Amino acid sequence: MNQDAVIIITEDDAGHFALVKKNLWRSCVHNDILHFRDGQEVLDFLFMKNEDGPNRVPGCAYLLLLDIRLPKIDGIEVLAQIKADEKLKSMPVVMLTTTDNDEEVDRCYATGCSFYMVKPANYNDFMQSVEQLGSFLSLGSVKVPKLE
Repeated sequence: MNQDAVIIITEDDAGHFALVKKNLWRSCVHNDILHFRDGQEVLDFLFMKNEDGPNRVPGCAYLLLLDIRLPKIDGIEVLAQIKADEKLKSMPVVMLTTTDNDEEVDRCYATGCSFYMVKPANYNDFMQSVEQLGSFLSLGSVKVPKLE
């Protein structure tokens, strides 16, 4: 993946965030990683509406790892707002969630997610899944578009 691409992880569970970040780095993903705890925080960042915090930088590439079950605004609504926006719709969004429901999977793909990945309940399986995701993202041939 482009070395300058920023990975955004929107995850309300601090333990899950720490595991994802650790295992991405273990699999040679050295990109900057930002963490948001709820749907409103990540939307404020992406739509550059943060008065007190960071905002998206136009001309940078971003990849979003997005949980479905989030406080304030759920992940599917976040996905819908991103894909409805001309400047953001090309950003890859990976749903990374414990929700293993065929209807939710179909709904996320219909809304425009790039991939849907279920976080296994087993700790070792979870770590292995994230490492595999990191291995994929660390490939130089994986390209992430820059946003306006």
